[in-house]
Amino acid sequence: MSRKLAAEFFGTLWLVLGGCGSAVLAAAFPQVGIGLLGVAFAFGLTVLTMAFAIGHISGCHLNPAVTCGLVAAGRFKAGEALPYIAAQVIGASVGAFLLYAIASGQPGWDIAVKGLAANGYGEASPGKFGFGAGFITEVVMTFFFLVVILGATSARAPAGFAPIAIGLCLTLIHLISIPVTNTSVNPARSTGPAFVLGGTALAQLWMFWVAPILGGVLGGLLHRWLSTEEEADARDRAAAAASARSATPEALAPMPAREPR
Repeated sequence: MSRKLAAEFFGTLWLVLGGCGSAVLAAAFPQVGIGLLGVAFAFGLTVLTMAFAIGHISGCHLNPAVTCGLVAAGRFKAGEALPYIAAQVIGASVGAFLLYAIASGQPGWDIAVKGLAANGYGEASPGKFGFGAGFITEVVMTFFFLVVILGATSARAPAGFAPIAIGLCLTLIHLISIPVTNTSVNPARSTGPAFVLGGTALAQLWMFWVAPILGGVLGGLLHRWLSTEEEADARDRAAAAASARSATPEALAPMPAREPR
């Protein structure tokens, strides 16, 4: 468990440092700024790279909404959810403080002006979208994120391609929703910058916990309903395979008699 939590810590740190870092340090850098498209790809690449790096260790959740969605889908133990979420939040907070330490090294950089890629609605929204639009966006985007994650990692999905599908899905989500809320779909990603910034980002943080987790749980429940028949078929195939193995000549052959001493 300690290795899983360490993987979640470092993975979420990387997500905040890579995703938010691209927005803070590179999005509008003079003449070579990567813009909205670059930031969207940066977030997708952080998840894609970490999925390959730590997916075999912890599952690479990096996101309390993903953890809760997996629990709702019956794909993760509820008893392990809180430690995972704690590791994710701590990793995101450390990543945000590292980003602040780097960004503040630029002459004239002001956190009050530049921000830290925090999420928000109303006046804190990049496009000044209100609370309702922000809440709906976060629920819907996280819902589909879980649908893609659970589908791409199911037993009958093409093997080895899940990180690519998940990373590209997160990229698409950012392309849609950066203007609305600066894109959260991840309570830990929202918490790190909000802790550093305080003020409005911290006051609005509750919405970026409630909406993504609601969307994640709904996505998990939908996947559980959609895959019930598939899982039953998988259990039947496994049982049939086990019966076939037990019926092989080797399994039916009598045990050799022991030689007398």
